[in-house]
Amino acid sequence: MNFISDFDWGIVLRDAGVIILQLILIWIAYGILKKVGKRIVTRAFDKMQQNGKMTEGRGQVLERLMLSVLSYTLIFIVIVVIFGIFGLPIGGLIAGAGVVGLAIGFGAQGLVSDIVTGFFLLAEKWADVGDYIITAGVDGVVEEIGLRTTQIRDYDGILHFIPNRNIENLSNYSRGDMRALVELGFSYDHNIDEAFRVARGVCDQMAEDADIVEGPNVDGVEAIDNHEIVLRVTAQTENMMQWGVQRKLWKALKEAFDENGISMPYEHQVNVVQKEG
Repeated sequence: MNFISDFDWGIVLRDAGVIILQLILIWIAYGILKKVGKRIVTRAFDKMQQNGKMTEGRGQVLERLMLSVLSYTLIFIVIVVIFGIFGLPIGGLIAGAGVVGLAIGFGAQGLVSDIVTGFFLLAEKWADVGDYIITAGVDGVVEEIGLRTTQIRDYDGILHFIPNRNIENLSNYSRGDMRALVELGFSYDHNIDEAFRVARGVCDQMAEDADIVEGPNVDGVEAIDNHEIVLRVTAQTENMMQWGVQRKLWKALKEAFDENGISMPYEHQVNVVQKEG
């Protein structure tokens, strides 16, 4: 009891107040630096995109990566400063970081593989945000490429998180013009030249479509099956527009064939009945 009564609580409260004030100032400084750094990084990448030095998708990928690096760096600095306030040795923190790094090297090879692969994904420009790709059994639009995972949203709206180490082969459908391909069958009862004429008329009308870069063209007869003649029509389209152009071609060709009396094929079945005598 004498120890408690003789203890100088004024000094304790004063020191505690100083520490709390320092922590508040550190938090405020962290928020200001993070906001200013984010603004600088965003403006820098916007300027590079405006000058044509970087594509929009590429800029989004690298901007998010730089913001993550900035955030982790500021957090590490804050931790170091807090160690200094409480009089804890900073060398212990650095040694701890070395131990963590060693543990990652021996016990988390998958994480290291993710980071290495993610680095090459970014450095070699395999894909950018907004590209339509197929990789690791998933096809969809890239929403984010990080050092550890790549996020892809598929046609159904499902967001897939793929560890970068699983990306061994990647097919990018967003590099250059794409091809819309339609194969339409018609019956043997109709003249091939007449079907060509109708299909060419549709192609001439569709050539005005803003999504079509070149064509459409009637390539010719693709196949002759047991019950149909298959006609192929192709067109070069803007990126990501090939599916929409294919649907328009299907509709226009079917309507034109109906108007000209060219019927679609169907399987025939012949029954032979033999009577005795």
